[in-house]
Amino acid sequence: MVTITIDGIAKNYPKGTTYESIAKEYGAQYDDMIALVLENGKIRELFKTANKDCELKFLTYKDSSGHKTYVRTALMTLIKATHDVLGDKLQKLKVEFAIGQGYYLDVKMEEKLTNDIVKQINCRMCELVEADIPITKKSYPLDEAKAIFRRQNMKDKEKLFRYRRSSFVNVYCLDGYYDYYYGFMLPSTGYLKYFDLMLYENGILLLIPSSSEPDKIAYFEPREKLFHTLKTSSLWGEMMGIDSVGDLNNVICEGGISDMILVQEALQERRIGEIAKEIVERKNVKFVLIAGPSSSGKTTFSHRLSIQLRSYGMIPHPIALDDYFVDREKTPRDENGDYNFECLEAIDIEQFNEDMNRLLNGERVELPKFNFKTGKREYNGNFKQLGPEDILVIEGIHGLNPATTHSMPDESKFKIYISALTSLNVDEHNRIPTTDGRLLRRMVRDARTRGSSARRTIEMWPSVRRGEEQYIFPYQESADEMFNSVLIYELSVIKQYAEPLLLGIKEEEPEFYEAKRLLKFLEYFQGIDSHNVPNNSICREFIGGSCFPV
Repeated sequence: MVTITIDGIAKNYPKGTTYESIAKEYGAQYDDMIALVLENGKIRELFKTANKDCELKFLTYKDSSGHKTYVRTALMTLIKATHDVLGDKLQKLKVEFAIGQGYYLDVKMEEKLTNDIVKQINCRMCELVEADIPITKKSYPLDEAKAIFRRQNMKDKEKLFRYRRSSFVNVYCLDGYYDYYYGFMLPSTGYLKYFDLMLYENGILLLIPSSSEPDKIAYFEPREKLFHTLKTSSLWGEMMGIDSVGDLNNVICEGGISDMILVQEALQERRIGEIAKEIVERKNVKFVLIAGPSSSGKTTFSHRLSIQLRSYGMIPHPIALDDYFVDREKTPRDENGDYNFECLEAIDIEQFNEDMNRLLNGERVELPKFNFKTGKREYNGNFKQLGPEDILVIEGIHGLNPATTHSMPDESKFKIYISALTSLNVDEHNRIPTTDGRLLRRMVRDARTRGSSARRTIEMWPSVRRGEEQYIFPYQESADEMFNSVLIYELSVIKQYAEPLLLGIKEEEPEFYEAKRLLKFLEYFQGIDSHNVPNNSICREFIGGSCFPV
């Protein structure tokens, strides 16, 4: 027998009892489905067994790890269903990116994908769920795992495992279909109570409930600008022959990284130039508003955009919305009593609008500078007066919110949404979440510029993400243009800086397991020396060495 302690109450179970059977005993006490357990603080899948005395806690669908596990299981079941329906007609199936609560899969096949085919796949997926088929996990020697995926024509996984240092690979199996996943799985298909499929562009959109409403599939709102920005980045990768981490590692190890960096930087510079041209051609634009989530590279982008505008004879002037923060004692507080610097009320919107309209009318205006040490807005003689070629480049998280510029004429504004929208995959079935790339960017930058520990960055990240969901993402489709700041090579560079920071998090600290997850993720990448990264690169905003004041 083993002793399991749950909510402070110890209970004996036969050794080898599955965590799934224990979770079923306690399921009625939770509003949401139990997806994983914490065994002495370590995440375990439900098909694992109790083999020692431990303290157990349950993670539900509402927990981030539980929600991701549900999504991952749904994707594997969908991929299995698609193979069952299409058979040899299927040439390639790639999990590309998330669009709202949907996950887009690019489908390449002999014929055109239709609504009828998607309905057939949906029916097959429902059959697999109804049958409640077990999902098993087994550790294979590396060579055996590569042979399994070779038989299934999964060349992307062969490339990935070529650089794997571990001699064993965990492989999941669903009804004779084998796959590899970066993360956890539910124990069977029967756990997938809520999902839907729809034809979207040339692929399949898998719709999943949000973690906040786990029993409801929200109405899907198309995000065409976001989709096409993501798709363009994927096409850039394909053009350079880099579809996955395995492809990137091949380029690094074969000595082609210098050229690849130059091509990627050139593609970004061309895109910035296209945006600058559109701004100039609109004639009446006086305010370029740049907004995006944390660690998107807004500062470097604004400087590079300014250079492109100068090449058209414009005279750009950078302005930070943060300089219009209200004085510290007037800053709203959140539910924990902490200052909420991310809400719109933390900005003096009326003063900002007054200053911008006076500038638009040709008046000479003294602009403020916020002193973060004293918590006060200061005026230090920074006067501005706009001539015919002058243009203000304004950066801030609320830049796309119409309330921020409510009194400024629409024709005078050009809105840009910037984010680090990761298009590179670990392999065809394992996408890299955009938030992971941004978290690593922020961790490296904050350690360099603010002396913040990796532990502190991870601790703050959920709060940062909530602010983004509330204040930034709802307005992204209102942008005139979108810019993806991700560089296909950047994680191989950031790896060198992030690993020592993550290794500094102690096992007894709450952030340890998230650090361990990120370290495991970075193991997929071969490292790149940063000397090849140009000094005007967005990557330099995070690792240092930029020619801009970032």
